[in-house]
Amino acid sequence: MMHKMKPLAGAVAAACLLMTAPQAAAWQEQPTENEGELASVVVTATRTAKAVDRIPGAVSVITQQELATQYLIADDPSQALATYVPGYAPSRQKMTSTGESLRGRQPLILFDGIPQSNPLRAGMREGYFADSAIIERIEVINGASAMQGMGATGGIINYITKTPRTEGTTYTVNTRLASQFESDSLDWKTGLTVSHKSGDIDVLAFASVQRRGMGYDGSGRPLGIDAVQGDTMDSHGNDLFLKIGRNFGNQRLQLTLNRFDLAGDGDYRSVPGNLAEGIPTSSAPGTPIGMPPRNKVRSASLDYRHHELAGGSLAVQLFGHEFSALYGATNTSTFQDRALAPVGTLWDQSQVVTEKRGARITWARPDLLVQGLELTAGLDWLKDNPQQRLAGTGRTWVPELKFRSLAPFAQLEYEFGPVTVRGGVRFEDAKLDVDTYTTLAAYGSRRVEGGSAEFSKSVKNIGAVWRFAPGWSVFAGSSEGFGLPDAGLVLRGVAVPNQSVSSLISLQPIVTRNNEVGINWRGQSGQFGLSRYDSRSKLGSVIRITSAGIGLVERVPTTVKGWEANAEWRPNKDWSVFGTWATLDGKTAASQGAPMDLDLGARSQGPDKSVLGANWRFRPQAQLRLQATHLRDRDINIGRRVGTSNLEEHFKGYTLVDAAATWDTQYGRFGLSVENLFDKQYVGYYSQSASAVDVNATYAGRGRTLALSWSRSF
Repeated sequence: MMHKMKPLAGAVAAACLLMTAPQAAAWQEQPTENEGELASVVVTATRTAKAVDRIPGAVSVITQQELATQYLIADDPSQALATYVPGYAPSRQKMTSTGESLRGRQPLILFDGIPQSNPLRAGMREGYFADSAIIERIEVINGASAMQGMGATGGIINYITKTPRTEGTTYTVNTRLASQFESDSLDWKTGLTVSHKSGDIDVLAFASVQRRGMGYDGSGRPLGIDAVQGDTMDSHGNDLFLKIGRNFGNQRLQLTLNRFDLAGDGDYRSVPGNLAEGIPTSSAPGTPIGMPPRNKVRSASLDYRHHELAGGSLAVQLFGHEFSALYGATNTSTFQDRALAPVGTLWDQSQVVTEKRGARITWARPDLLVQGLELTAGLDWLKDNPQQRLAGTGRTWVPELKFRSLAPFAQLEYEFGPVTVRGGVRFEDAKLDVDTYTTLAAYGSRRVEGGSAEFSKSVKNIGAVWRFAPGWSVFAGSSEGFGLPDAGLVLRGVAVPNQSVSSLISLQPIVTRNNEVGINWRGQSGQFGLSRYDSRSKLGSVIRITSAGIGLVERVPTTVKGWEANAEWRPNKDWSVFGTWATLDGKTAASQGAPMDLDLGARSQGPDKSVLGANWRFRPQAQLRLQATHLRDRDINIGRRVGTSNLEEHFKGYTLVDAAATWDTQYGRFGLSVENLFDKQYVGYYSQSASAVDVNATYAGRGRTLALSWSRSF
């Protein structure tokens, strides 16, 4: 393997007349996956359906069966990603997703192609937007990509919802109960799915209700509840989902609606830990000040596909997305204003609100001019208007960011024999407008002159795959991703007078290039993949926390290098063994022009990680899974500081073991799982590293948890 990716051969570049472009999350009906044919796995996150051995990059597909087993162990989307995706950082086990990165950078999260991420004002609450029961599979494109637009500097995570495939009407009831055998630790969820398919019409409707209790660590102490950033403990949620589709010959029209809510109950208050004695943050019954944190998500899309238009296939998606995240009340110094209350007595709550509207058009034409040459072209339009306000006093913390983006793209793919080469270009033409505003009193009530920032940037990709033997392939690729720093975090912290939006260099875009080489094998008895990547951005974005607890965005170069591997082996029809492994090394600088000698902290990068598991079908209708996750020790930036930010971090790794069993009966499918089988006492990666000196944020992980599930179709 090459330690550093070299430019691809000129022959490959010549074969790809254009260098890549993104494509709108093309929705399409997927054939039922045959578990015995791993080589036929197809993904759509690349904008058009492609077999994984035709994609010059590392791709992960989490199947419905794998998701069902993992969600039985823990109904936590980020924990499922951390289990199956090598480069995904450990779950926080909270509503907040701060620190849950992909390959040391932020991924773009999609829900049937609708962007859920909010990179312009990243409140880090985008991980909970739908019920896990409606997800059919998750597709992950690892590494920087412009395929789906802005924000995928770390990769793309596309959640694909279920679609009816069987004629007739089916009603499915599913329930899940989890407990740690404490009076207030009961979690329960129930949902009803109605699936209907009749001729050219199909309908999927789903409704669920969920209640989550308190959690306990391996020592039997109540877990610390994050009453400010948001917690899944002591919470309630519900989801309403509807998908209606109709086929008209070679055309299809589909409407998708989703309404999701998750909110805290406010029955517990945080109890500070004791750092000297190694006691983590805990909780006690009590009512925190203000309204409990909550997520409110509304998504809608209208999809149209024409399978035979001008010799190709057309996909059009119109979407809307509304997201609101309310954070818990705090009397932080940032919220104080002498004009409203004596300093130290003012409690307020932050709220991030965003509204997206967009359109994606993709047209793919196979065998263009010559056999084996495919053209994919299209146009993406996005309107994103995030803002951040203080809900208690009605003050503006971050003014409305009026972002517009228009991005045409084109990509060519040429397949000749066992070789596929592809490349394309996406041209991003973006503009950010911000009206004149005044910062909070804590920043000096500075008047910031409104203005605009415009960006025009071409982002490219090129790559090749060689299927050199049955089931075997090697790939090499170079792709760029386009994003912006957390503009809201930049603008809300302006403390210098006479500033204007248009002069703030921190709003310059982030362009990340990911160079990667790898080898894959897929066959009847399993699969294996190994890749090496080098991800670089000359003007990256690093958030550093000052001694006052204030987050600042530093525009400095960043580099992440790493190895990833995944494998599955099925010696016979009753046994399978699987595993993933990832090691990464992220570096940055104290300032522009300074040496790249600082390690990326837990806010940006996860530790080295390995997962090993086995499935045993001990009876025709019953299966047992055992899996272990190991996180390696990490000690970085010893004695290093930048300004008032202490960059030193220490992490003592740990290993967690989970078990799950499912069995099918005439009365439905039953499931039983035990999370943290050996009841290990541990403090999470982020809490040990980034929050090690915060007595209110050193959160322990869940101790042994038993879960039961039942589902039945009628």
